[in-house]
Amino acid sequence: MTRHLITSALPYINGIKHLGNMVGSMLPADMYARYLRQRGEEVLLVCATDEHGTPAELAAQAAGLPVAEFCAQQHEVQREIYEGFGLSFDVFGRSSSPQNHELTQHVARRLHEHGFIEERTVSQVYSVADGRFLPDRYIVGTCPHCGYESARGDQCESCTRVLDPVDLVDARSAVSGSTKLEVRETTHLYLRQSALQPEVESWLAERESGWPTLASSIAHKWLDEGLHDRAITRDLDWGVPVPADTWPGLAAEGKVFYVWFDAPIEYVGATKEWSDAAPAGEDRDWRSWWYDAPDVRYTQVMAKDNVPFHTVMFPATQLGTREPWTTVDHVKAFSWLTYYGGKFSTSQQRGIFTDAALEILPADLWRYYLLANAPESDDTSFTWELFASSVNNDLANTLGNFVNRVLSFSARRFGPTAPAGGTPGPAEERLSRDVAAALGRYEAHMDALEVRKAAQSLRGLWSLGNAYLETTAPWSQVKVDPDAAALTLRTAMSLAHLCSVVSEPFVPELSQTIRSAFDLGADSARWVSPEDPDFLASVPAGTPFVVPAVLVAKITTEDLEGFRARFGDGS
Repeated sequence: MTRHLITSALPYINGIKHLGNMVGSMLPADMYARYLRQRGEEVLLVCATDEHGTPAELAAQAAGLPVAEFCAQQHEVQREIYEGFGLSFDVFGRSSSPQNHELTQHVARRLHEHGFIEERTVSQVYSVADGRFLPDRYIVGTCPHCGYESARGDQCESCTRVLDPVDLVDARSAVSGSTKLEVRETTHLYLRQSALQPEVESWLAERESGWPTLASSIAHKWLDEGLHDRAITRDLDWGVPVPADTWPGLAAEGKVFYVWFDAPIEYVGATKEWSDAAPAGEDRDWRSWWYDAPDVRYTQVMAKDNVPFHTVMFPATQLGTREPWTTVDHVKAFSWLTYYGGKFSTSQQRGIFTDAALEILPADLWRYYLLANAPESDDTSFTWELFASSVNNDLANTLGNFVNRVLSFSARRFGPTAPAGGTPGPAEERLSRDVAAALGRYEAHMDALEVRKAAQSLRGLWSLGNAYLETTAPWSQVKVDPDAAALTLRTAMSLAHLCSVVSEPFVPELSQTIRSAFDLGADSARWVSPEDPDFLASVPAGTPFVVPAVLVAKITTEDLEGFRARFGDGS
């Protein structure tokens, strides 16, 4: 049986993430993992905080804390938020862990042994005012490619081009703001990506079938432009140290590995954290997932700015070790979620951040809206108006109202157990066909990780319940044929239960609330497929049930006014 390894791009430690970060990586990864687990698949969902590099040092400096203490605090803050969103990570590690330090140094040594790392003396920006070399994000300036005036020294946020600090126009120190910068010589380690390009091209040709166009096109763009050898060390105090047994001179200078070298290795490092933390008697072997593991299917989920690192740089690193590492099989990439057409920004605090989102509304409302409107091929704009419409029409009216009206009406007319009723007729046969078709479409889209199409199919499944009630009209049936009304209501209960099972990847808390209304035992959460012979008879006659409170409260006009006043409306 295939085992599924799923990784979400690592959130930076430098602050609470916004909704764009959530929908671009962590949330769809969780959705896919939940679905596979329900189907009986063995799944390992891995994530971690990305704690090295200049973002961590600058954020710690702004907070007035030692960087290690800052990272430890922020890791806990982020972990609690992701638990609040129902993200079901098997491990949520830290790139500053001893496991990642050990593995990063191991990978670097193997690359060096095979001739893919070399020392080079290069020119680098030195700040006279700060008395230090300024790596990547310690320098800001104008992008030479698109003219964006706040580009960082490692990558332009506007055009996503990877940069070298010396490329910036009108550069200044991100620490002091000083423009008194000099170019001096220093020595760094370089990964010889140019020598690995043919292997990466062959690897990509074997793997990219089925990838979304967004992911494969970015990978090919980088390869078509030619891979350049890239510095993998920086002059920082915080990071994975260059090992002294291999590069004593650089170790003595305090060089650390570049964050984009060690961050992808943390996927392995986090798995080793999970393995090392296994309770007594539980067998966890990180190598069985990452090393010589032909039965593992590896899926990565990320936003488009991370695609080059995961489809070109990290594979080059893995291939260059000449070791049998697990490399990615499927890359799921997303475009940007914008806020009224403007970019969400952690650094500029623009848009809705995940802590505030949980403060004002239940997590499932955010989960459903974000997944149903996921920016899979193009950028998608968040607006409060669209959010309210999605919640009110889909979750409140279509799903929540269907479940509430079925259970409340049945309780009034037949009592607190599922009524027996008569024999299924044409309406039930038609419903069975329609539900089977909708489930088949939903499963196909989920298998392919087509998030928006899956949401559309799920919404269509919910709609079938309301359509069935309108066709059969149990409120009229009960006056002339109580058995027919009882059959309608019991069938609708089974459909409500089915919806609670298959909706769990999108809205886990709401799904569990619906399912808990029926006294069906622990096995009631197993996946319901159209091939199951009794997929529309999961609630037998006599099953006790309770009528839940309103499942989804609608967002009112007054709510919207308050949200726009607090977060803005893009104007």
